[in-house]
Formats: sequence, structure tokens, C-alpha cells
Amino acid sequence: MKKLLVWFLEPLYLRLTIFFGACGFILYANTAGICNSFKREVLNGIHALGTGTGVPARTVSVADVVKCALFLASGSLSPSATTAYAVTSEVANSGSYTAGGSTVTQADPQLFTNTGTWNPSASLSWTTFTATAFDTALFYNSSQSNKAIELCNFGSQTITAGTFTLTMPTAGAATSLIQLT
Repeated sequence: MKKLLVWFLEPLYLRLTIFFGACGFILYANTAGICNSFKREVLNGIHALGTGTGVPARTVSVADVVKCALFLASGSLSPSATTAYAVTSEVANSGSYTAGGSTVTQADPQLFTNTGTWNPSASLSWTTFTATAFDTALFYNSSQSNKAIELCNFGSQTITAGTFTLTMPTAGAATSLIQLT
């Protein structure tokens, strides 16, 4: 059944891609998801996310610093190819936004039944911000050589001298930014 479903959906995806491309719709190049490199690095104990409770001794009981940067829709970021923060296709400095983005206010990782989660505890905002056609936020660990954590897509945005806010989801098994099941 699975092979039949893939056989049916794959040509449909190709037909839709051709249709939307021919109609002039922009198909975004950035892809959302937990970065593949992060999955391996977590198992190697490289990242210490959270406010510091129960953080391993290698960090002297201090959580790593996580940052969030914004990227243009024309970029080519993906979970399989993005291993660290880089300035390529990042939005330009504007208003309160500077290269590298902003520091994320972290909450401790939580466990909801069988799902381990991580979620920032506060939204991120940039004021008097101007940028055109950006659609991706990269969360990365600036304490560990800017290693990539997760890419989030939110649809192409254009802001002119305004405030752009990334509202963080409510922590939960199906809602947190990172959900490990």
C-alpha cells in the first residue's frame, strides 16, 4: 500500500510543481525541519539547551546560548545541508536586527508522556525593521561553533520600518519547536 501511495502522490507533486511554476507562483527553496547535524550532535552531548538545571558539567552548569537569525526566501537552507549559521542569504541589518539575529530566551526541555520537547519561553521581535521576501528562521547554538539546530518557515514576509515578531508556540508534545518522539 505504501509503494502504491508514493507512486500515486509523486506524479501529483510533480504535476503541481509544474503547474504552480507555470502560473508564476514562487516555490520556496528553504526547507523547514530539525537539522540532521543537530540530531547526531545531541546524541554526542554537544548541545545543552535549557536554563541550566541539570546541565552537564562541561558547561559549568550554564546552558548554551541559542540564537535565531532570519533568511531570505531565495536562500537554499535545508535540514540536510545546513549544519551551522552562515550569513549567506541572511536578511540585511535593519532597525534592531543585526547579522546573527537575536538571543533566544530558553525554557528547560520538558517531557510530555513519551515526547521530549524544547521551546523558547519568549517571542522574538525586531523593531524599525525593513526586509523583503524573507521566510525562514534558523535557530542555532552560538556557544558551540554556531551549530544549526532547526529551520522554521513562516511564509514570505515583507516589512517596511515595522515590527516583526516571531511568536513562539505553547510548549507541548505536539506544539513545541522541537519534538523528539
